[in-house]
Amino acid sequence: MAEKQIVRLAAVGDLHVKKTSQGAIAPLLTPVNDEADVLLLCGDLTDYGLPEEAGVLAKELSAIRIPIVAVLGNHDFESGQQGEVCRILSDAGVKMLDGEALEIGGIGFAGAKGFPGGFDRGTLGAWGEVGIKRFVQEAIDQALKLESALARLRTERRVAVLHYSPIRATVEGEPLEIFPFLGTSRLEEPLNRHPVNFVVHGHAHHGTLEGRTSGGIPVYNVAAPLLMQKFPDRPRFRVITLNAAHNEA
Repeated sequence: MAEKQIVRLAAVGDLHVKKTSQGAIAPLLTPVNDEADVLLLCGDLTDYGLPEEAGVLAKELSAIRIPIVAVLGNHDFESGQQGEVCRILSDAGVKMLDGEALEIGGIGFAGAKGFPGGFDRGTLGAWGEVGIKRFVQEAIDQALKLESALARLRTERRVAVLHYSPIRATVEGEPLEIFPFLGTSRLEEPLNRHPVNFVVHGHAHHGTLEGRTSGGIPVYNVAAPLLMQKFPDRPRFRVITLNAAHNEA
C-alpha cells in the first residue's frame, strides 16, 4: 500500500470462527474493502484454536483486498495448536504479530496478545505461590513483547494491536469480578513509554467502546459482540481515520 496522508484503519476482534462458520464471516467483513485501507484483527480469531477453524477463516478472508494485520487471543490457544493457526493465516496473507513490528504505507504496527492480571492498584503482584509468580511472569513477558515491538517502530504514525485491554476504562460494563481477567495495566506501561496514535483490542465483549491511557492515548475496544450491540446497523468493524493531526473514529 502506498503511503497516504489520511489512512482509514478498520479493526475488529473476537470473530470466534467455528468449523460451521463458512459463508458467515465474509459478508460481515467485505465492506471493509471500500471503507478502509488496512484491516486489524484483535484476537480470538477462532473459537477453539483449531486448524480447521483457521482454515475456514482463511477462506473467508480471501474476499478482503486490503492488507490484514492480526494478533491471537486466548481462544486461539485453547487447543495448543496456535502455531498451526498462525501458519494457516500467514499462508493466507495475514500479517500475524506476536511481539513484532510492521510498517504498511507509512503506518507502524506493533502487536501482541497481551495477558490478564488486573488494573491499577489491583494489578496482581509476583508474591506468594509459585503458580501466582508464573501467572504474573506471563503478563510481564507479554508486556515486554509489546515494548520490544513498540521500540522498533520508526514511523511517525503508530498503532498498537492487542487482544487484552491495557486499561480498565474499556472493560467497564463487564461484571466487576472478571475485570482482572480482561487485561492488565502492565500493558499500559510500555504504551506510555513508547506512545502510539491509538490502541485497539478485543476480549471484553460487554465492555466500553473507548478510553484513554494515563498518558492520553486513545484505546478502542473493538470486540465484535460489543460493536454489534452498539452499532447494529453498521458493518462488523470500526474505522479509525488516522492522519498527522488526529484520529477520528
